[in-house]
Amino acid sequence: MENIDIEKAPVISEGNKEKKGLKKWMCAKSSKFRSWWDDKRHKMDKWSRETPFRRKMWLNKTLYMMMIPYMVLFFLFTVVPVVMSFLLSFSYFNLLEAPRFIGWANYLALFLDDPIFITSIKNTLIIALITGPLGYLLSFVFAWLINELPNKLRAFITLVFYAPSISGSALAIWTLIFASDIYGYANSFLINWGLIREPITWLQDSAYILPIVIVVQLWMSLGVNFLTLIAGLKGVDRSQYEAGAVDGVKNRWQELWYITLPNMKPQLLFSAVLQISGSLGVGAITTALAGFPSVNYAGHTIVNHLQDYGTTRYEMGYASAIATLLFISAIILNKLIRKIIGRVGS
Repeated sequence: MENIDIEKAPVISEGNKEKKGLKKWMCAKSSKFRSWWDDKRHKMDKWSRETPFRRKMWLNKTLYMMMIPYMVLFFLFTVVPVVMSFLLSFSYFNLLEAPRFIGWANYLALFLDDPIFITSIKNTLIIALITGPLGYLLSFVFAWLINELPNKLRAFITLVFYAPSISGSALAIWTLIFASDIYGYANSFLINWGLIREPITWLQDSAYILPIVIVVQLWMSLGVNFLTLIAGLKGVDRSQYEAGAVDGVKNRWQELWYITLPNMKPQLLFSAVLQISGSLGVGAITTALAGFPSVNYAGHTIVNHLQDYGTTRYEMGYASAIATLLFISAIILNKLIRKIIGRVGS
C-alpha cells in the first residue's frame, strides 16, 4: 500500500467553493438568457413573416444595425435643422428674444417688400440656367474624350481638370486675371493687343460682374463632375459594345445613347445633383470676386441674401424663409433631373 503525502494532497478551500458556486450561477444565468433569447428570436421570426416589409427588415437586421450610427447623425445634423428652419420661417426670431409666430409674413415680405431678393432670384436663375446645363454637358464631353486617351496621358489630364476643385486659392487666380489695373492679365492683354486704351474695372463695374461669376462658376464646377463621369465611363463593360455591334449598333452616337449612358445612370444622377446644388449655392464666388455686397447687387445671389440676414443681421426667421425656398427649389429641380435622366437610352 502506497504512502500518501498529506501535505501534497489537494485542499478544497472556501475560496474554491465560492468560485465553483459563482461559475455554476453564471452558467445557469447564461443558459436562461440563451433560452430567453432563442424564444424571442423565434417569436420575431414568426412575426416578420406576416408582411414582406417586416420580413425584409428582419432578414437584413444586421445591415440596419450598422446603419444606426449614420442615421442618428443624419437625423440630428440634417433632418432636425431642416425642420427647425421650416418652423422658424413662420416666426420672427433675432437670437435675443424667443421666436414669435407671425405666419406667412416673412414669405410675403420676401416677394412684395424686398426688391434685393427679387434681384438675387434673377441672378441665381441666370447663373443656374447657364452654368448648370452647360457645365454638365462640358463635364461629360471632356470625360468622354479624355477617356479615350492612353492611360498615362489620361491620368495627367484628369489631374489638370480636377486640380481647381482641390485648390483652396483657385479664386485668387481670377482676381489676378480680372484685376482693375494694368497689371491684371485681362487688361494687360487687351492693352497690348490695342483693343482698349485704359484698364477696365472688371469687378467694380456691374456690367461685368455677373458674366465673370458665370465663367468662374463654370470653371469651378468641372472638377468633381468630370471626375465622377470619368469613373462612370471606366465602369462600362467593354463587351457590351461588341454585343451592341452584333445587335445593330452602327456608330459611336448609338453606342453612347444605347450602351454608355444607360450604364452610367448612377454617375449621371450624382453629377446632376452636384451640378444643381453648385448652381443654386453660388455665393462664396461672388463674395470673393466682387465683395459683399457687390456693386449695385450685380452679383447678389440667394445664398448671399441668406448670409446677409442670417450671419450679419441675425434675423433668423427671415433667413429661414429664404433657406426654405432654396431647399424647395433644389428638390423640384432634383425631381425634374431624375425624370430626364430616367429617359436616357429609351
